[in-house]
Amino acid sequence: MWTLERVGLVVERVMGVSLSRASVRRLLTGRLSWSLQRPERRAVARHESEIARWIAREWPRIKKGR
Repeated sequence: MWTLERVGLVVERVMGVSLSRASVRRLLTGRLSWSLQRPERRAVARHESEIARWIAREWPRIKKGR
C-alpha cells in the first residue's frame, strides 16, 4: 500500500525534491485529484451464496438469543 512517506521518497529520488507529508497530500489530492483508497478486507475465496444463506438462516437464530 502506498503511503505519503513512500510517495515522498519516490518524489525525492526521481525529482530530487524533499516534500513534507502535508505537501505530498496536497499534491496528490489537489493538483492530481487523487483520493484516499484502502483495500477491502475480503477473502479471495468468498462464496456469496453461502454468505447469503447463512445470513438468511443462521443469523436470525443467533440474534434471537435464548
